[in-house]
Amino acid sequence: MPPMAFTGIVTKVGCMNKTATVTVYRNVIHKVTGKRIERTTKILTHDEDNVLRSHDKVLIRNCPPISARKRFRLEKIISSPESVREMAHSASVTQS
Repeated sequence: MPPMAFTGIVTKVGCMNKTATVTVYRNVIHKVTGKRIERTTKILTHDEDNVLRSHDKVLIRNCPPISARKRFRLEKIISSPESVREMAHSASVTQS
């Protein structure tokens, strides 16, 4: 399998140990109408340290099979709602 990397949003975390569900969005063009349609794929991702939280934007990369359905590993966290909230809070505190 060629190396694959996807960017997606964490939609489910905490149900299984060291596992998170990442939803990857892609656009396809309808064959008849020519309109763009957004499609989603849910991918089980290995999270070794259980650091992922819901709504994190992450980069995942394929790896050898970890379990029956897990074929991807967490590469890095691109952004997190918690970190954005902390940055906004620290900016407002320094301005006050």
